[in-house]
Amino acid sequence: MRPRQQRETGQSDMFRARLDQILNLDHELVRLARLIDWSFIETRCGAAYSDIAGQPPLPTRLMAGLAILKHTHDLSDEALCARWIENPYFQYFCGEEFFRHDLPFDRSSLTRWRQRMGEERLGALVQESLAVAVKTKALRIADLTEVIVDTTVQEKAVMFPTDARLLDRARVRLVKLAKTNGAGLRQSYARVGKFALIKHQRYAHAKQFKRANRSLRTLRTYLGRVMRDIERRIKERPDLNTVFRRELFNAGRVLAHKRGRRKPGDPLPVHAPIYSLHAPEVECIGKGKAHKPYEFGVKVSVTTTLKASPGGQFVLNAKALPGRPYDGHTLAPVIPAIEATTGVEVMRIIADAGYRGGNAPAPYNIRVYTAGQKRRMTDRIKRLMRRRSAVEPVIGHLKAEHRMNRNHLAHTTGDASNAVLAAAGYNFRRLLAWLANWLALIHYTLGAYQKPQSA
Repeated sequence: MRPRQQRETGQSDMFRARLDQILNLDHELVRLARLIDWSFIETRCGAAYSDIAGQPPLPTRLMAGLAILKHTHDLSDEALCARWIENPYFQYFCGEEFFRHDLPFDRSSLTRWRQRMGEERLGALVQESLAVAVKTKALRIADLTEVIVDTTVQEKAVMFPTDARLLDRARVRLVKLAKTNGAGLRQSYARVGKFALIKHQRYAHAKQFKRANRSLRTLRTYLGRVMRDIERRIKERPDLNTVFRRELFNAGRVLAHKRGRRKPGDPLPVHAPIYSLHAPEVECIGKGKAHKPYEFGVKVSVTTTLKASPGGQFVLNAKALPGRPYDGHTLAPVIPAIEATTGVEVMRIIADAGYRGGNAPAPYNIRVYTAGQKRRMTDRIKRLMRRRSAVEPVIGHLKAEHRMNRNHLAHTTGDASNAVLAAAGYNFRRLLAWLANWLALIHYTLGAYQKPQSA
């Protein structure tokens, strides 16, 4: 079943006042709602639904408006629901005609809608933000041909991983799963395992590393015993294999992990290390930061305009790149994504030195300019290279104000969706500021703000 179309009817109610009669129609959120082409978003997102009979989904304008508001104002799902009930501007933006005192959706509806849409369809929000920017002259189409590309780390909402805590958590999860499915274990090590973890943490804090390593070996022993006990239960009850196989696989990755660099002659690890049991897709990435040597999440490519547009610097593309690729090897998937979003051919790409030796396909390989490059550097290119660092504050805003700093969405699909939504939220925030400043300038020009006359 496809979602219901949400259109303004213009009807009035004897007992309720219409929102457009009680709101300030010059407010930037009202003006932005009227500028957005909701039919384009409904068409793009409607491809995720089928014509099978059933209860119709929630309107696309409602769910897309909620996603925009969430990442524009840096709100959690719970905080968004609370704000939506008490804010008539939020309700008008989502297509309501009358003020509502209850939620027409459930909080979990936001999660299911994001999962149904995915990265590709959520990209329509970024496209529409750029279309509105061009429509309001906050962005020039000519500025889309020259871009800056950089990468950052979108951290996952996980605890800092340590060997001791991962070993203990793997044992706790296996014991809990065994208890839920009625697989009686010889011993759970609940009490002694907790004490071994506390001892390890205290010894490590006191820099008594020999004793700390002894407690770490104890935790390894407890986890290995529980795993072997569960394997014996699986032989007795083969139906438990599908229940335990994923947790046993992750616990085996924790047990096989060894700290430090691999020495020459050591065998290659069979499985990649795991840093979180509830989010095994998390990767350890080192960007050379003195205050944060390692970050745990996924690498994200961020593309912005090179020139400063009248409305500010807009994000053209944000793409999650699992697998810890080398920065230069991210250009092959990123360049087509940029052109698909903007509809304009990229003529010049400015990047830092980490993009040397990139895999950009022809003819884009001769359009990439990196820091420290000597060949093909004309005077104009040298001047443009001074703008390369303009992408850094944009990344800072994406992290600090648009939920890219700590991703709470699950799985690799959540990583990709959060990056796209953060870019859309950043662009719509720039548009709100542009509309507010433009309106203030008009009022000032027309003499709405006059200086009070002295008595």
